[in-house]
Amino acid sequence: MKEDNSIAGLSVLLQSGALDPVVLATATLEKIAGYKDQSIFTSLLEERALTEAKASARRIRSGRSLGLLDGIPVAWKDLLDTAGAVTTSGSIVLSDSPPATADAAVVKALAGAGMVSVGRTNMSEFAFSGLGINPHYGTPHNPASGDVPRIPGGSSSGSAVAVAAGLVPVAIGTDTGGSIRIPAALNGIVGYKATRGRYAMDGVFPLAQSLDSLGPLCRTVQDAVWIDAAMRGRTAPDIGRTDLRDMKIVIAETVVFDDAEPGVVAAFEAAVDRLAGAGARVERRAFPAFAEVFDLITRHGALVTAEAYALHKERLAGDEARRMDQRVVVRTRLGEKIGMTDYVALLDARRRLITQFAACLAPGELIAHPTLPHVAPPIAPLVADDDLFFRTNGKTLRNTLIGNFLDGCGISIPCGTGEADMPVGLLLSGQRNEDERLLSAALAAEAVIRGEA
Repeated sequence: MKEDNSIAGLSVLLQSGALDPVVLATATLEKIAGYKDQSIFTSLLEERALTEAKASARRIRSGRSLGLLDGIPVAWKDLLDTAGAVTTSGSIVLSDSPPATADAAVVKALAGAGMVSVGRTNMSEFAFSGLGINPHYGTPHNPASGDVPRIPGGSSSGSAVAVAAGLVPVAIGTDTGGSIRIPAALNGIVGYKATRGRYAMDGVFPLAQSLDSLGPLCRTVQDAVWIDAAMRGRTAPDIGRTDLRDMKIVIAETVVFDDAEPGVVAAFEAAVDRLAGAGARVERRAFPAFAEVFDLITRHGALVTAEAYALHKERLAGDEARRMDQRVVVRTRLGEKIGMTDYVALLDARRRLITQFAACLAPGELIAHPTLPHVAPPIAPLVADDDLFFRTNGKTLRNTLIGNFLDGCGISIPCGTGEADMPVGLLLSGQRNEDERLLSAALAAEAVIRGEA
């Protein structure tokens, strides 16, 4: 089994009988157990994986395959319930909680497609950081780094590294302010954040329910399309590939390029040039709504902080707060200052901005900009300096949180490298419920964006 196999590549081998699901599951578990970085997974699901793999093998041998994903390994961010395992959400304060009695809805959906659950991946504590640093379970190292240990991005840190390191072909993450798209971009893989509500959220530990969404981290857009279908209970994908000459791409000029590293801008612009050369229609446009999102945060506080504080208020007032990542504690406690009038003002403004943003786009237009303005920075300085940590966290989340606030969908695709030869991502985004259009365009554009066409 090659480490760079995609879901599509593995599926061909499994469905043809050239690769046995049990052999694949066993090799996957062994590879995870033997990998040099043991902070990627919080726990493995060996018994479940082998049971599911054996069932998959029986189905395929008898001609009763459940479809394209039957026998494919999958990992889960440690805030999605898997029956019989404890959901820690990256925090030791939940480590003594009772095991989940049932799978989360999307875990059940992918199990229904024949996928093999191999483990639970590390994350920023309670999903409240874009950097992926975790003082309890360790910080997964970005496998793209060739010099010093660099951040994986968060909060779906382990999910991204597990895929980028070739341990699993796909891992499922959550995205409240960029937690799928950020680590995907920093690790050089594909990360798709669906429109909020596209998938059932039952059995997912929340951060901010007004913003939380789900999606896969994987190697290709095709893989994301297959996973999207299964997470919606479809037996096969129903999204086709658009014609690049029909693509209308608007490069956002507001906020997203501020203080961006030259290498990031260069990689992004080279990808845009390739898209235009392949026939896509490209223009540039200001979006005042982007700037207003941050004006609202300055005036009223962040929506995610208000809802995270409401969720963790009792925890922060008790003994558990001393056992938490103190940076998460400090950031969450900022929600105490956000009053009900501020919260209502944020919700009202959000509805208005979503409408305003939609009016700025013509039918079929998609937004493009760098997923984030920098490549993955080294871990050590961020651990040593709280001020640097919070500044970097804010900048890391800046470009992606706009899409969450405006309730859209987005997919980060690798587009080149920047400083220290670290990966850069191009974020292609659509409005709310434009997922099919977005994925169809991404299918057509991926090879050009990557510079492979």
